[in-house]
Amino acid sequence: MTKRVFFVFFIAGLILRFPVSVWAGPPFETDDPEPTELHHWEIYLGTTAVQTPGDLTGAAPFLACSYGALADTQLSFSHQLSFNASHAGTTVGYGDISLSLKYRFWHEEKGTPQAAVFPQINIPTGDVSKGLGSGQVQFFLPLWFQKSWGPWTSFGGGGYWINPGSGNKNWTFIGWELQRDISSRFTIGGELFYHSANQTGVDDSVGFNLGGFIHFDETNHIVFSLGRDFIQPEYPFTGFLAYEWTFAD
Repeated sequence: MTKRVFFVFFIAGLILRFPVSVWAGPPFETDDPEPTELHHWEIYLGTTAVQTPGDLTGAAPFLACSYGALADTQLSFSHQLSFNASHAGTTVGYGDISLSLKYRFWHEEKGTPQAAVFPQINIPTGDVSKGLGSGQVQFFLPLWFQKSWGPWTSFGGGGYWINPGSGNKNWTFIGWELQRDISSRFTIGGELFYHSANQTGVDDSVGFNLGGFIHFDETNHIVFSLGRDFIQPEYPFTGFLAYEWTFAD
């Protein structure tokens, strides 16, 4: 193992107790089917936030790591320091840990998109009584597609969340994203997404995020997005900001 890989595991060990809110393909909720390149790393260190009336929740910081372990196969984990700020005060502590595996079973060709499955498990390491975790093991079973032409790339799909617990409901996510390389340094994009209700007494959700990527070089990047819900006025704001570090081992 190289010194870089040792460094990654050292950082991961330091903040393992800071596990990530669900945010699929940084900086968007919609994910893509393209796995991390074989024997390469993608490391994200950043923050997320969701604003509701009288409440702000998120992660600061979160760490997400993906590794191209085999051809067409990506292993990922994420964890975070969660926060929940409201009129009653602010709580900070462990969040939930996410583990996932992406497998691309179809490569993009002239007339067809690439496709992958990306099952995920969320482990309830956060304190649900303080609003820092789900309190239940959750599973996500998605299918993602992607097609590129020139400077444009579009990807999307959806999946089914298994969401046990009192008052919780299994729910569906569907999303699609479109992005364009403005230059070798800058990419912009946007997504539309749909969530079915994940709890009793909660409405379905339709929203958007606009974001982009700043590429300083092949190793260092900044990713960001801002968005909101169209239907539920109680969710006026979501945000994502992270430093991305990509390298070979």
